[in-house]
Amino acid sequence: MKRKMKNRFLSVAARWTAISALLAGVALTQAQAPKPFQGTITAISGSTLSVKTDADGVHQVDVPSTATILRIAPDAKNLSAAEKIQFSDLAVGDRASVKPDPNGTGSTPQALRIIAIKHSDIVAKQQKDREDWQRRGVGGLVKSVDPASGVIVVSSGAGAAAKAITVHTSKTTVLKRYAPASVNYDEALPASIDAIHAGDQLRARGEKNADGTEIAAEDVISGSFLNIAGTITSLDAAGSTLTVKDLATKKQFAIHVTAESQLRRLPDRMATILAMRLKGSVSSSQGAPNSSGQFGVGPGGGQRGGVGGQAPDPQQMLSRAPAIQLTDLQKGEAVMLVATDGATQVTAITLLAGVEPLLEAPAASQNLLSNWSMNGGASAAEAAVQ
Repeated sequence: MKRKMKNRFLSVAARWTAISALLAGVALTQAQAPKPFQGTITAISGSTLSVKTDADGVHQVDVPSTATILRIAPDAKNLSAAEKIQFSDLAVGDRASVKPDPNGTGSTPQALRIIAIKHSDIVAKQQKDREDWQRRGVGGLVKSVDPASGVIVVSSGAGAAAKAITVHTSKTTVLKRYAPASVNYDEALPASIDAIHAGDQLRARGEKNADGTEIAAEDVISGSFLNIAGTITSLDAAGSTLTVKDLATKKQFAIHVTAESQLRRLPDRMATILAMRLKGSVSSSQGAPNSSGQFGVGPGGGQRGGVGGQAPDPQQMLSRAPAIQLTDLQKGEAVMLVATDGATQVTAITLLAGVEPLLEAPAASQNLLSNWSMNGGASAAEAAVQ
């Protein structure tokens, strides 16, 4: 009897050992299985794609003839309208979401399925989004937030043109927040209304009331940024950096300039008119810049004003200021900029030169760039390839 029980115990133990080994093998296989990733195609060599991901660098994947390759529109919510394409239809610059084959062999992962968005479609969608944010969007600095009611009050505009706008959010409003040290909308993350605080920059898109003082927001993007006004103390064009001494805090900031940073220079007359506008001393008969950023004479010899003969809008004036390069700046000149939040090293979002007249009225121009610099509009590829 004891021998039978011992043999039965050994048999059960052997089976349990075998099952445990099998489970361990399955777990190891699952742990080693390549994970899906998405990003931008940076190179195509033979049957291999190089994809720069949004999170962890460049991935390479081999695309066998058996892989399923689909193309979708940038605003697609699912794959119902996806178009089946060939590997040769893919191009550098396209967005791609890659699902590796868990059973693939070789040192390079093999693609089981690729969902792609054409680069030109992305560009067209981004332009459409930018225009829609311009037409149906509002922006400014957050004055107050009431999470219970979903109401956010922002101060928009600057100087005499400043006004309060009430932003109404609902359960369907898409709320996002810029990642720390980032000016890229693609890197913005979903966030609750509790993440928004007074002093933040915010843009909202939706249906506005007649006078633009209220908006039922469909999308809201917010972030914490620095406003710096000061003089350039050093400049390194090769390193894409400059150092600015802030006039208010006397603090030195190392400013990094990226390809996404907006750099503009106000022409002298535009800066003077804008400073007067912010102080509230400009009249509707004083000039507004034309599409080339110059001030002209309208019918009857009078200067052209803003829409409906009103004084020019400061935000529109800034948008018409000529773009410049970092090499156009000089040590000792004054600049105003909005940058990512940081102690001493930050990244420029918007930098404006030719601002000496504006610095004569710092209180009026304090929020000028804050209201103008935040670009709304979702990346076309962001949601589509999830």
